[in-house]
Amino acid sequence: MDKFSKEKRSEIMSKIKGKDTKEEILLSKALWHRGHRYRKNNKKVFGRPDLTFKKNKVAIFVDGEFFHGFNWEERQHKIYSNRDYWIPKIERNMQRDSEVNKRLISEGWKVIRFWSSFIKKNLPDCIKIIEDEINNKS
Repeated sequence: MDKFSKEKRSEIMSKIKGKDTKEEILLSKALWHRGHRYRKNNKKVFGRPDLTFKKNKVAIFVDGEFFHGFNWEERQHKIYSNRDYWIPKIERNMQRDSEVNKRLISEGWKVIRFWSSFIKKNLPDCIKIIEDEINNKS
């Protein structure tokens, strides 16, 4: 049973963003201030990565823990409401993430995926990972 009413849950879910999340903005601003230029949500790149460095063929995705199945084997058992909807949806998201990774890699892209919580806790490490990859391709 959900601890929120149907109306309150609907209101909460309607505020979840698909792009320009706090973590994406945090990461993109940090990269911008370090002099890196990128495209956001580039429709021309398969899977529409959150950030792309086209010259270096680096695609960056910022994945939310719930919607992309962080620690899925453990967490799927903690979904109590509407399990018939959420479990297949999240598993399909995970499958799609894998398909996107494979396709981009086959096209010569380097794919970097960060969990949003990792960005919050380890922003300097995220920047270093990205910069190391960009400098590898230059």
